Amino acid sequence: MGLLSKIFSVLNFSIKGLRYHSKSFIHKTAVLDNSFGGEISIGKNTEILNGVLILTYGGNINIGDNCSINPYSVLYGHGGLAIGNNVLIAAHCVIIPANHNFSEIEEPINKQGLTCKGIIIEDDVWLGTGCKILDGVTIGKGSIIGAGSIVTKSIPGNSVFVGNPAKFLKHR
Repeated sequence: MGLLSKIFSVLNFSIKGLRYHSKSFIHKTAVLDNSFGGEISIGKNTEILNGVLILTYGGNINIGDNCSINPYSVLYGHGGLAIGNNVLIAAHCVIIPANHNFSEIEEPINKQGLTCKGIIIEDDVWLGTGCKILDGVTIGKGSIIGAGSIVTKSIPGNSVFVGNPAKFLKHR
């Protein structure tokens, strides 16, 4: 992806479904892939650090301004992923807006398709290292998700959630 970083040298450049602001940074080892359809949009002053994977899998991924996506995080787009402004995503986080269907016992799971509801991460959210955010979740503005937490349900704004599954700890 080092080549893409060099190509994206003009303000709000767009190429084949990838939009990137010139004042943002994409590390040369980050992978942005929309080859299965969908678009990726990255706002101003956002940094995508080493080893990050951003893969659309047919959905759209929108990342706002002033965000930080730290090393080895994985962001999928299946059902749509919207990340607001000033969001901090620590290392090794996984965000997956899709879930495998598995209700037919006689059919292999990989043949049953996906359910894709999407994920919304509102402005001013901090995801601690190693968080997992699952399909259908909205994380409200100003919230914090503690390191290692697994978020399976939506989180109200200005709150702190921790654990597996993530549970309310306190208000900010």
